Amino acid sequence: MKLTRREAVAGAAGALALSSIPARGETALPSFVTREGTQLLRANAPYRITGANLWYAAWLGADAEYGDRARLIRELDRLAALGINNLRIMAAAEEGPLKNAITPGFTRPDGSANAALFAGLDFALAQIAKRGMTAVLVLSNFWEWSGGLQTLLYRTTGRYIDMGDPAHPWPAFADATAAIYANRDAVALYRKHIRSLLARRNSVNGMAYAQDPAIMSWQLANEPRPGGSKAAIAANREAYLAWIAETAALIRAGAPRHLVSLGQEGTQATNGDAELVADAHAQVDYVTAHIWPLNWGWVAGSDLAGTWPAGRRKVADYIAAHVAIAESLGKPLVIEEFGFPRDGEAYAPEAATTFREAYYGVIYDAVEASWRSGGVIAGSNFWAWNGEARAAHSDFRFATGDAAYMGDPPHEPQGWYGVFDSDAGMQDRIRAHAANALAD
Repeated sequence: MKLTRREAVAGAAGALALSSIPARGETALPSFVTREGTQLLRANAPYRITGANLWYAAWLGADAEYGDRARLIRELDRLAALGINNLRIMAAAEEGPLKNAITPGFTRPDGSANAALFAGLDFALAQIAKRGMTAVLVLSNFWEWSGGLQTLLYRTTGRYIDMGDPAHPWPAFADATAAIYANRDAVALYRKHIRSLLARRNSVNGMAYAQDPAIMSWQLANEPRPGGSKAAIAANREAYLAWIAETAALIRAGAPRHLVSLGQEGTQATNGDAELVADAHAQVDYVTAHIWPLNWGWVAGSDLAGTWPAGRRKVADYIAAHVAIAESLGKPLVIEEFGFPRDGEAYAPEAATTFREAYYGVIYDAVEASWRSGGVIAGSNFWAWNGEARAAHSDFRFATGDAAYMGDPPHEPQGWYGVFDSDAGMQDRIRAHAANALAD
C-alpha cells in the first residue's frame, strides 16, 4: 500500500514521538535533516522546505541595545503560523572599513569576538528549535553589507575596495573579493570563525552546535563568486573549487550529521558557466540558486507591467537550467533566495504587491510541481521577512543607531524586497504554498 505524504508525515511523527523517549541518562532529540540522492529527509519523510530569509535573527536575539528578543519571538511565531519551516540566517559579520558594512559584527575590527552577538545567535537557534524549524547558518558574505570576505582580505593585506566606488567600477569589487580563495592568511581567518562555531555550545539550551538538529546546513558564504570578469573567473577557478572542497571537509569533520551548502546564486555567479556551477556544487550536499529579476535587468521597476512577461520567461528558464544541473549531480536544488519589488518599485508597506505575488507564484508553482513529481527541487526561501519593522526615516534609508532590522539589509532601501506583517496578499500566497507542502 502506498502511503500519502500526510500519512507518511503522521507516521514519522508518531515514530519520532516513540523514539524520543530517552534511555536513562540520554536527552531526546528531534531528527536531523539528511540527504538521500535528490531528496532531503527528516524523520524518514520528505523534508519540503517552505522557507524564508531572516538574516538579522542573531541581532534581534542579542541581549544588547540593538537586540529585541521579544520581537524575534513575535516574528518567529508569525512565520510559524504561515507554515515556514526553514530560516536562512547570518552566522557571521565582520567589522571593518567598508562603508556599507553593518555594525556590530560577530567579530570586531581587530578580529576579537563580539560575545553578545554570538549569544544572540544562541537565542535565535534555541527559539527556532522550539518551533520545530531548522536553520541554514551563513558563514560569511561575498558582498560588503556584513563585512564579509573583502573585510577578511583587508585584515590580512591592509587593502580593500568599496562596492559601488566610482574609482573601482564593476567588476572590480567582485574580482578583488574573489582573491580571497588563494590567500592563505585570509582563508585561515575565515575558517577560524567556522571552527569557533563548530566548537560552540549554545548558552541558552546547552546544545552543542555540532550536534544540534535545528541546524540543517552550514553554508560557506552568501553568494560566493569566483570573480566578476571572465578573466578573473578563469584565473580563480582552481582556488575557488579548492576553497569549497577544503571548507566542506572541515565542516563535515566537525559536524558530521549536518548538511553543507555553498550559497551560490548559480550561473549568474559564473557569467553563465553551468559547468563551473556543477563543479562548485560537487563537494556540497545540495545545489542552490538565487533569482533576482530586477537586479539582473530582467524587469524594470518603473514598468513591471510591460517587462514582467519577458522576465517571467527568464525566471522559468533559470529554474530549468538549475534543475538540469542538480539532476546531473544527483542532488536536491533549493531556490534559497528570490526577491521582487512592490508595484512601481515602491518601498512603503501600503504599496501594492501585484507583480510580486505573480513572481512568487512562478517560483512556488515550480517547487510544487517538483514535489508532486518527485523532482529535485526540495523547496525555497523567499527574500525576505520584514515583519513588523518599518522604515524609521522618510527616505527609507537605514541610519547608524537604527535597530528596526528588516529583510532589506541596511545598505538597501528599507522595504525594497521584504514582506511586511501587513502584506495580506503575500502572506496568503506563502501560507497556501506551505499548506501544499503537506499535500499528496
